[in-house]
Amino acid sequence: MGLEPGLTNPGYHEPPSWFKESFLDLKEDVAEAAQAGKRLLLYFYQDGCPYCARLLQDNFGNRDIAEKTRRNFDVVAINIWGDREVTGLDGKTLTEKQFARKLGVQYTPTLLFLDEQGRPVARLNGYYPPHKFEVVLDYVAGHHEKEQKLVDYYRARDPAPASGKLHDEPFFMARPLKLAGRPGGKHLAVLFEQRACRACDELHGDLLKRENIVTSLTNLDVAQVDIRSREKLQAPDGRELAMNRWASELGVQYAPTWVFFDGEGREVFRAEAWLKAFHLHGAIDYVATGAYHWQPSFQRFLQHRTDVLHAKGFDVDLMK
Repeated sequence: MGLEPGLTNPGYHEPPSWFKESFLDLKEDVAEAAQAGKRLLLYFYQDGCPYCARLLQDNFGNRDIAEKTRRNFDVVAINIWGDREVTGLDGKTLTEKQFARKLGVQYTPTLLFLDEQGRPVARLNGYYPPHKFEVVLDYVAGHHEKEQKLVDYYRARDPAPASGKLHDEPFFMARPLKLAGRPGGKHLAVLFEQRACRACDELHGDLLKRENIVTSLTNLDVAQVDIRSREKLQAPDGRELAMNRWASELGVQYAPTWVFFDGEGREVFRAEAWLKAFHLHGAIDYVATGAYHWQPSFQRFLQHRTDVLHAKGFDVDLMK
């Protein structure tokens, strides 16, 4: 029985907008993916599944994983209790729940990776954390099944997990966060993170330990927000709300993401990509100096910065 119009299923977890809107004709989906140089990934889920939520939030909330998946796969979601019709590769039509039962789906999430002929290449029964999931993506996207078994490929890669914790820094604002009416009128840098995030681990282990970056950050108020947390904060506009809700309102999808605000609480810039030291340092100074007022192009600002440093005899390595 469906929900009444206007009501939301409290157990439903919204998938990323880049998942494919499919008519669930899998032969057609396989062909369309192959034509685009991709493979088909079937994602079996159910409402109220906490591990489905973790897949969507922790795995696809990781920019590298999300972009790698979008680049190499068409992802089709199938509700293991759903009643939509699925036309299988054999041409037979079943409901979603019948199709899931036919494939022996016992766990959610279950992920089935298909090749260009619709043959299974890999199957994940249950949740795989980001560092393991990414190895499987690489295996299937790289067509490595032609060379070795997944278990051997995984053993050779031996991926390291994320630390699973948020890292504190001495320059972070104290919690509970009060981001409105800050004394001094400084710009505000908000670092949005999550616990299952190797890029966050690397950021704290390297860039946020570099003296020049830390010195630049002293020109800003710096706050850390956990994009999955329900902890309350006061947003720059004065509202009290949960961290995860605020992150959602701002459209923050990936960790780490930097969002910069002026002294009046207006967003002026954000950096969502994984940044090297030169670019992060540049982003901080772009905001702290107010350069965004006179130079709307951050890339032009960086180019001018590079030219000035070269003219003064400094060697600039953009990849360090």
